[in-house]
Amino acid sequence: MKADPAVFHQLYGVRKPRIGYVKRDFLDYVLMAGLSGLVIVLCYGGKQLMGAAGLVLCGFAVVTFGIRHGVELAVPVLFKRPQEIFHIILYKLQNLRDVYFIALGVLLLENVLILLTPNLPHHVEFARQCALYLFYFHFVSISAYRTVILISHLWKRNLVREALMDSTWRRAVRGRSVTLEIVHAYCTGLLTHVLLIAPWYFVITHAKFSMILLPLVCAINIVTQLRWYSRNDTWFYRDHWLGHNSEINFVFLHGTHHDAIPSGLIAVGENGFLEGVIRFTMAIPTPFYNPLIAFLFVTMGIKTNIDAHQFIPGIFPKLARSVLANNQHSTHHYGSLEPYSVGIRPEYFDKSLPSMRIAQRFFFRFIPVVPGEGNAIKLDEDLTGFKWDNPKYRKILSIYDKYHH
Repeated sequence: MKADPAVFHQLYGVRKPRIGYVKRDFLDYVLMAGLSGLVIVLCYGGKQLMGAAGLVLCGFAVVTFGIRHGVELAVPVLFKRPQEIFHIILYKLQNLRDVYFIALGVLLLENVLILLTPNLPHHVEFARQCALYLFYFHFVSISAYRTVILISHLWKRNLVREALMDSTWRRAVRGRSVTLEIVHAYCTGLLTHVLLIAPWYFVITHAKFSMILLPLVCAINIVTQLRWYSRNDTWFYRDHWLGHNSEINFVFLHGTHHDAIPSGLIAVGENGFLEGVIRFTMAIPTPFYNPLIAFLFVTMGIKTNIDAHQFIPGIFPKLARSVLANNQHSTHHYGSLEPYSVGIRPEYFDKSLPSMRIAQRFFFRFIPVVPGEGNAIKLDEDLTGFKWDNPKYRKILSIYDKYHH
């Protein structure tokens, strides 16, 4: 797709660039948390463990917002410009890629075939039970990994404070408890994760999967995912740009991803609370795959994203300097609107962590990526004139050199 600003920077409403919450966003935040709770109840049920935990986390998010930012009872953006709800839907529809329809179509076709051939040994109930085991194993294993990272941050909380105070985050953490900031980041990651995989859970519990069609469906799913990788960066740039330049997109969808400290604790595939729900419903094809393939790609993607977001040096999982030097996404999390793409250049794959090499370099060997994630920063250079060697980038590297030990 040609890097055309008329396409990638199109807005139907007012452009209001945002990078963080302020106290006047409180009522919008409460509404957003309420909608998040509604999604949790509708998908999981309020009495199920994940549903109950999600609701508690929603309450914690509201309380910590008041503690961290203060409370100002301003008219919510949702009430001032309600038409922007329809704009959000329109943006999402316009940004859909062909792989979304392929994945959804394959799932629907599989369910029709199961319905038309009831005498064949599809073993639908067995497939669903296995899918639920995979779902819960995914959530528990990723949450356990996130908890190990939490312990590392708490153990080295003085280092966390020192590194953040030496950066643009000093305005946010000055006068605050660093322990609260760490726990807030952890809970942000947990709640985002619960919400992100809610559409996947809904598919597992409402769709049917055939054991005899498993090999064919899995093969189609893998090909579809490879095709998605080649289209992901143009999709992500557009969606991410909206997340920072449309105020309602930021406040209700993307803002929570930037509200917490720049740590792997927060990371769940670049998503905010409700943002993940919408992306897994109206953009990303993965939830519609056979649960085995969905499990592999969702788990691999979130684990990789956690590792890639550890921008506080010296804390597990430690990010190599060579990886940081070839990834400008850290610049974005240290207060710069740009880059809007994932911010990497080709050298990133040669220097990345083992999990990233497995998750990314393997797939990009088999698909054309132009400009794509193999050189994602080219989108920013073409669309915004982004300069790789910038003062904030150099500052981040100097912080790494100072505190990474």
